Amino acid sequence: MRASDAGTVMIGDIEVARLGFGALRLTGPGGLGEPSDRPAAHAVLRRAVELGITLIDTADSYGPEVSERLIAEALFPYPADVLITTKGGLVHGGGRSWARDARPERLRAACEGSLRRLRLDRIDLYQLHAPDPDVPIEESFGAIADLVVEGKIRHVGVCNVDSDELARARLVTPIAAVQNRYNFGERTSDPVLDVCEREGIPFMPWYPLARGTLAGGRRGDPLSAVAARHGARRAQIALAWLLARSPMLTPIPGTGDLAHLEDNVAA
Repeated sequence: MRASDAGTVMIGDIEVARLGFGALRLTGPGGLGEPSDRPAAHAVLRRAVELGITLIDTADSYGPEVSERLIAEALFPYPADVLITTKGGLVHGGGRSWARDARPERLRAACEGSLRRLRLDRIDLYQLHAPDPDVPIEESFGAIADLVVEGKIRHVGVCNVDSDELARARLVTPIAAVQNRYNFGERTSDPVLDVCEREGIPFMPWYPLARGTLAGGRRGDPLSAVAARHGARRAQIALAWLLARSPMLTPIPGTGDLAHLEDNVAA
C-alpha cells in the first residue's frame, strides 16, 4: 500500500497524499536532542517517501533544530512531489517545556533559520506553531505575510487555534492549512474542523495516536472491536477513523521505527 491510497488533498496549489509524516519523534526523548541512531532516522524518512508520503511536517523547536537538519540530510535534494512544512513560534523553555514567542522579529529569525537548515530558498508551507498571548495574532501573521511577499514562504498555516483565532488569521493572510490536536478520543477542535470543511482548508491532526495510547486498550472497546473485525491493529483503526471522519483531515503520525511507519501507512 501507498500513502496516496487514502486519497489526496490540496494545500494551496500543492497536492499531497492525505497521510503524512510528523518528524518530531525522530529526535531525542521528549523531542529534545539528537536521535540515538541517526542512520535509522534517515532510513525512516527515506522509507516514508518510498511509501508515497508527500507531506513531511517538522518545526524549528523539534530538537530544537534537530528534526529539520535530519530531513535535509536524508532527503535533500527533495523529490519534486514532496512538501516539507515547518513551523515557528515556540522556543525551548528548559526541561521538556516550550514557551510561545510569536513576536514578528522572532518569527522572521525562525523562518530564516529553517530555510538554512532545510536548504531551501522558499518554504512551501510555513505555520505559526501557536498564538502568543502576549502578541496580537494580527502582528504575528503580519510578519509571516511579509515573508510571503519576500518570496521566502509560499503558503501559510496555523496551529493550535480556536475558531475565532483562525478567523482573525484569515483576515491578515490566506490560510492554507490548520494543525490542531485531534484524534479518536479528543475532539475539542470539532468547531475548527467544521470551518475547515466549509472553507476547504486541510486540517492536520497532531497527536493522532495520542502518543501511542490509542494502540492499547481493553478488549471490547470500540477500537479493539473494529480492529478485531478487520484483522488490523488498534492504531491502524484510529488512523483510518481520522481519514474517514472528514476529507479535510490529513493525519501526520510520527515514528522513529520502520515497522511502525509501514503499519501506519497500511491504515
